Amino acid sequence: MPDTLPSLVTAELTAPADPRAAAMAGALAAKYPDASRAVLFYGSCLREKNLDGLMLDFYLIVSDYREAYGKCWLATANRLIPPNVFPFEHNGLIAKYAVLSEADFARLNGVGADNVSVWARFAQPARLLWVADDLARQRVVSAVASATPTLLSLARPMADAQDALSLWKAGFALTYNAELRAEKNGRSHSIVDADPERYRRFGEAALADGLPPSPKDAPARWRELQRRGKRLSVIRLAKASFTYAGGIDYLAWKINRHAGTTIVIKPWQRRWPLLGALTLLPRLFRGGAIR
Repeated sequence: MPDTLPSLVTAELTAPADPRAAAMAGALAAKYPDASRAVLFYGSCLREKNLDGLMLDFYLIVSDYREAYGKCWLATANRLIPPNVFPFEHNGLIAKYAVLSEADFARLNGVGADNVSVWARFAQPARLLWVADDLARQRVVSAVASATPTLLSLARPMADAQDALSLWKAGFALTYNAELRAEKNGRSHSIVDADPERYRRFGEAALADGLPPSPKDAPARWRELQRRGKRLSVIRLAKASFTYAGGIDYLAWKINRHAGTTIVIKPWQRRWPLLGALTLLPRLFRGGAIR
């Protein structure tokens, strides 16, 4: 009997991961004892055997932003411009983590999402390293299982061929143009080429289950996603100047990577991070990262 997409997602999410990353996930969940629902580990560090010196990537899924932050302004920021991103350190490892509510995580993995940032990531491998209870586990699996059909459905009208691997490659190429990315153009294809069997199995399972309807005007939909995605990236970077410790330096690092600049932060920009962020963001446009 062929694998279903939910069974493939469940197996991948629960596959073994580095014990140090799992311990870090548990410590991260403990920072939000009243709100933590799940912690997901994703990104290139999944493939690394030695995590020392690397920046790990986590998503913290919470029940509600008010539960996570109380009446702090961070709750409003997370609700209006999700996610909030913060740094984290544990037992010699460093990470950044994004915070989303269960409702937003489900919505942003679906075909109706107004940007690609969540479903483009969770159509790729991830690990569920901490979960509050069975209901939280079910909700995470359901949300992540919708990411692959979302990507393939949106890619289908734009792909040159309709086999699973062609749809994956077309989808990733399109999503890379919908965010600020420092990687070379071929990176979107190399994701699939690194583990074609994985993407073939996930793609064929999604096709067998039936994809959501593709947009009637796919080019217009992608233009909308690309315009909105890049502008959201800029807004999130500006927000990170407040939520991220040393956020103005983080912003400069991101701009230097994306636009090929050599920005050095001045003392006054650290003193007034929002004003400093606003003076830096035009460099993204001049560097060609935003079009």
